[in-house]
Amino acid sequence: MKTLEELKKIREEARKTVDIRKNKKGTRIVVGMATCGISAGARPVLKALLEEVQKRNLEDVVVTQTGCIGVCRLEPIVEVYRPNEEKVTYVEMTPEKAKRVIVEHIVNGNVVNEYTIGAYED
Repeated sequence: MKTLEELKKIREEARKTVDIRKNKKGTRIVVGMATCGISAGARPVLKALLEEVQKRNLEDVVVTQTGCIGVCRLEPIVEVYRPNEEKVTYVEMTPEKAKRVIVEHIVNGNVVNEYTIGAYED
């Protein structure tokens, strides 16, 4: 049984963790890794993103995964969140496309329009 003081300490530690996630200033890259994404090839895309970020030593970039993003027919899907910019959703990604997104979008700041969901739906 935990004491009230122990529970308060656990609660404060949990709050600090949540604050770190909310206050992240850099770029966040999210890969849909639900069953639909994995079956479409999201795991190699995630791996390529992680390797490219590490290779380029991009310290302010976090690559994370989530469940189903909601457009299963366009998997693998990658979302890029950058401070003060609109979210960019890339669809039907491959490891090669992922590497290009890192170079052109994350490093040079130019969205790769031909891979975005907007280009797909045109």
